[in-house]
This record gives sequence, C-alpha cells and structure tokens, in this order.
Amino acid sequence: MKCLVSGATGFVGRELCRHLAASGYSTVALSRSGAPLADGTATLAVDFMQQSLDSSLLQGVDVVFNLAGVAHQSADRGVYQRLNHDAALELAHEALNAGVGCFVHVSSVKAMGPSEGQVVRTEGQCRPPLDDYGRSKLLAEQSLRAAFRGSKTSLVILRPALIYGPGVKGNLQLLARAVRAGIPRLPEAGARSMIALKDLVILLHCIARQPPEGVNTWNVTDGQRYSVRCIHDLMRQALGESIGRTWLPLWAWYTAAFLRDKGIRGSGETTFEKLFGTELYCGAAVQAALSWQPQLTLADVMGEMMDETMVDEDGRC
Repeated sequence: MKCLVSGATGFVGRELCRHLAASGYSTVALSRSGAPLADGTATLAVDFMQQSLDSSLLQGVDVVFNLAGVAHQSADRGVYQRLNHDAALELAHEALNAGVGCFVHVSSVKAMGPSEGQVVRTEGQCRPPLDDYGRSKLLAEQSLRAAFRGSKTSLVILRPALIYGPGVKGNLQLLARAVRAGIPRLPEAGARSMIALKDLVILLHCIARQPPEGVNTWNVTDGQRYSVRCIHDLMRQALGESIGRTWLPLWAWYTAAFLRDKGIRGSGETTFEKLFGTELYCGAAVQAALSWQPQLTLADVMGEMMDETMVDEDGRC
C-alpha cells in the first residue's frame, strides 16, 4: 500500500510516518521545509502557502492523509484560509483526479464551535465557531464533503480532541513546565476530552487498512474526562512529587490569566478558558463503525511526556 502524508514533520505526522514505515507501507512524506524525519527519512518540501502539490506525486497512491495546516491562534485570517481550507481542498481535488481510494482529513473539535457547558457533544451538535481557526476548520470540512459527495473515493474527516503524547507542544507543554517550576495545585474546575497520539495514529492506520465507504465525520477521544487539576496531579506524580496544596482560589487564577492575556494578540480562548474550560466530546461513533478502541489514557503516557519537558527548545538538557 502507498500513502501520502502532508504535514509529515508535525506532531501527528512524525508518529504516523514512523508507524506506516514499521508496517511496511510505502510513504510519500511532505513537509513545508523538507526537513528529514527522526529516522533520517527525507521529506519532500511543499509549502502549501506558496504552491500546490505536483500531481505526479499522487500516482499509485492509495490513501492520502492530510495533516498539514496551522493551529496558532495568532495567525492571520488569510493564513488560516489558505492552509486550513484552500490547500486542503486543492489536495482533495488532486486526489480525486488521481483516483486515490481514500482521503483522510484531520480536522479538529474546534470546528464544532464553543462548548455547551457539561454537554458531551456528538458529531452533529455543532455551534458556529468564534475564532478564525475554528471557522477555517469548519469551512474545510464543508468544502471537502461537497467535493467528495457521490465520488468513488471515500472521505474520512477526523476531529481529534486535545492530543497528548511525548513531544507535545502548546498548552500541555506550558503547563508541564509550570508544574515543574512548582505552581500550586489548581482548583477543581472544568473538564476536557483528550486522545493519545499513539491511539490516533493506530486509528489512522486502521482507516488506511480498511477504508470505510462514503463520507464520514467522526470525533476522536479516549472516553475520559480530564480537569486541569487531574492533569496537574498526574504531572506531579510523574515527577515523583506529592500533588501539593491548593492555596490560590479560582478568582485569583482568573485575575492572573486576565493579566497574562492583556496585549496578547488572538481571538481564541482566553488563558482562563484553556485552564478551566469544559470541552467534552463523544467518540462512540468511530468506535462503533471501525474495529478500533482507544487503549491509552493520559496516566499511561505522562511519564514520557514529562521527560520531554526536561529538554528546552534548543534541544539542550
């Protein structure tokens, strides 16, 4: 089997390419810079901000995994539009023209819009997104469904919840560094759905092995609820420390988060929402449709994740 992976050097792309290679699949790996993978495997430089894919690269490809995009909340609206929507749709049309059997687009639960309190949302329980990132993801989903409707190529849109695993960046990395620095135990508030990187990659492999027919959109979670206190406690335990004391009230965290956000560009979640918000999703549909079940929880991989935070951004210990 031959696969094409865009965004091959990203958090998910690296692990997916490693997994596909170990399974004996032939892979065309694309990245913005053309940087090699961890095992030295070369990637092809394709900057979707500036160029489209050479259609010849899709010859003989059975499955396309579209992981390329931008998630930074400080990006310009035009960047979101180009990378998260336009480039995805262009790649989809090239795949359709080449007769690719299955196109897998990794979207995000952010395409479903803001949360609704404690409601555990299924795929159809969507609200209009409030930020440019979520809007670009939703628009991409809508355009892809229209493009593949009635075609022989199957389309799978996956909406992963917050992805965790070794090498994670973003909010989880920042929290891990704060916990290592000794922040107090956080109050019990909020809850989030999440999914392990390795489980997500196994799901992607499962889809490649037996692509479902038609057009499908699925949420992906590990079925657990994680509060920020739970995450904090798991991080402390992974460091061999006690969970510590809660001595800052919720209003103090709100004030500190507000001060941190002043002057920060971006229209997405506030720092307080990232810490104490509630975003819960149901991943039962994909489990019912495919022979896949999540095997890991955050507790299973927290030790590896905390080991990663010992290395700074320059790679120095």
